Amino acid sequence: MKIFLDSANLNELENCLKRGIVRGITTNPSIISKEPKTNFVKHIQKMADLCKNYNQILPLSVEIFTPNASEMYAQASELLQTIDYKNINIKIPIGWGELEVIYRLSREGIPVNCTCLFNEAQCMLAANAGAKYVSIFMGRLKDIGADPLPIISNVRELLEKTNSQAEIIVGSIRHARDISDAQQAGAHIVTANMKFFETMAIHPQTTKSVDGFLEDFKQWLSPIKV
Repeated sequence: MKIFLDSANLNELENCLKRGIVRGITTNPSIISKEPKTNFVKHIQKMADLCKNYNQILPLSVEIFTPNASEMYAQASELLQTIDYKNINIKIPIGWGELEVIYRLSREGIPVNCTCLFNEAQCMLAANAGAKYVSIFMGRLKDIGADPLPIISNVRELLEKTNSQAEIIVGSIRHARDISDAQQAGAHIVTANMKFFETMAIHPQTTKSVDGFLEDFKQWLSPIKV
């Protein structure tokens, strides 16, 4: 399973790139709004430049920030022309008018990440329109009392039955356990904040074991008493 970083923070991105643990980056307007206010395109360019500096040309999802479907194509085209990076993915929320934009972009070979998906029907419409990624919001499904795992499994089965090339991204991660749960349910990709990756790298038995190894070796290195 591939892991994406769900963040627009430059320090978080660089920390993940240094470790080689992520296979893509996702952003959205809310995530970007948490960063110091600056020019939107310049900030995305800084993220892209970091990827280039580490020789990791990862898919970078940039979300359209107009609610008007008729303006989305123009905005997407402008972003693609302005940002100097060959792996920009255009992120578009699901909607009736938005499906036309997804189809038009995909026909031009532009990878689209269709986002804000909550059920099988939305995912299949997005995939049929040509979306490269269908993004299911796990945490927000739980917020309304729904179980996201059967939905993820159903979508994976439907994609495979129809020979679709679309991949499932599961986002809106609230707990580190959600990452493995989503994987087991059939997600191709999980996107999450770096704090969850830090948690995943730690286990109390790992710490105990390593401390024991070092203590044993320290005693072995100590001078031999004659």
